[in-house]
Amino acid sequence: MKKRRFILSLVFLLAFSMILSACSSKETGGEKDGGKSEEKPKFMSILTGGTGGTYYPLGGSFAKIIKDATGIDTNAETSGASAENMTTLKKGDGELAFTQTDIASYASEGKLMFKDNAVDNIKAIATLYPETIQIVTTEKSGIKSVQDLKGKKVSVGAPGSGTAANAEQILEAYGLTFSDIKKQDLSFDESTQGIQDGTIDAAFVTAGTPTGAVEGLSATEKVVIVPLDQDKIDAIIAKYPYYIKEEIPSGTYGMANAVPTVAVQAMLVARSDLSEQTVYDITKAIFENLDKVTHAKGKLIKVENALNGVGIDVHPGAKKYFDEKGVKAQ
Repeated sequence: MKKRRFILSLVFLLAFSMILSACSSKETGGEKDGGKSEEKPKFMSILTGGTGGTYYPLGGSFAKIIKDATGIDTNAETSGASAENMTTLKKGDGELAFTQTDIASYASEGKLMFKDNAVDNIKAIATLYPETIQIVTTEKSGIKSVQDLKGKKVSVGAPGSGTAANAEQILEAYGLTFSDIKKQDLSFDESTQGIQDGTIDAAFVTAGTPTGAVEGLSATEKVVIVPLDQDKIDAIIAKYPYYIKEEIPSGTYGMANAVPTVAVQAMLVARSDLSEQTVYDITKAIFENLDKVTHAKGKLIKVENALNGVGIDVHPGAKKYFDEKGVKAQ
């Protein structure tokens, strides 16, 4: 009798242990690969930018595509854009985010505005479209090359901004520093107004082209975009891989000739703890439904360019999709 009771007790304990294990697995969504949940999230947020910019409406299109294709309830959230989005993902307050490729690199490496505050939980999904570095001036300024900026009043964007970093890196390629110019820290609108008023000579502007503030300037002044030399473009890209070659087409701002320059890119990133399957499904949903993107920038998003200038590690889920498509960085 005692032996029988002992066996029954063992059976009961084993069954109870299995029930607890199953409940625990259900509560955590089931875990594999070092604690990353394999269960599809029920809700996700995409961190974008201000309502007047490009990221927010584009994020709205992406959110609808993801929800329709994957069943994950996805919402586009307004934010302070690139740098703020990286900090927000670090806190875990969001799953996906828009940012610029250079900002993502600074965040991952703990440089510039992220010094002593590196963001170690983001991975790339894809680059989307170029944000062009434009050195804006006018014909009457006499500035025709980057070397001509020496000693001139030049706006480099707000302190700590991505534009300021772009300006510093391009000047560096030409052997110049901020101490070689009369540096001004102005917004794009303030910069173009300053050029028009004659209070500054030139300005760095990092934005998709054509840029509204520069178009406004071209209505009253003969705008010149300072070209970059091909050897300098190659050197910049070799040192800072988040840049790509770019050309501003003739006709932009009324210019007769195309202008060679470089661009960083708008990109979509994910928190690295999202499962491979979830990010694979998100990536596939976006790139196979680009015809449903209502914003004009959607026409510039192409799967064959999705890994160009990424600059940070690509999420395994996105990599799986691009491997299937034969997409490689160029």
